[in-house]
Amino acid sequence: MIEQKEITLPPMGRGYHLITRVITKELNNLPEKGLVNILIKHTSAGISMNENADPSVRTDFESFMNKLVPENEPYFTHTLEGSDDMPAHLKSSLIGQELTLPISNGKLNLGTWQGIYYCEFRNHGGSRKLLITILG
Repeated sequence: MIEQKEITLPPMGRGYHLITRVITKELNNLPEKGLVNILIKHTSAGISMNENADPSVRTDFESFMNKLVPENEPYFTHTLEGSDDMPAHLKSSLIGQELTLPISNGKLNLGTWQGIYYCEFRNHGGSRKLLITILG
């Protein structure tokens, strides 16, 4: 069985947003075993998995990535869409645009402290589309 569905996340501010509940709400009737692939269909945002309990982890991610890939660098030539655009593309490539997660016993098999992050790298990124593929 292969199923796909596309969902749209509402606009969210720049930062790392825990969306595990949004994703699991969309996953009805999962197979007993399988995989879920989540693709964010954008080049200036990312998706990742990390700490789900302490929100300071998401703040620290933002601080670290902004230091790693700062805005307004004179060597950036892709600047027509704003000073946050090229750094957003680089951060997207570093974090990645997809996750593949196991399904066990009809639900996502995540660790106790693992959550799914939507990573918005633009100051005003707008709504974002996720393609969810269920294999089982």
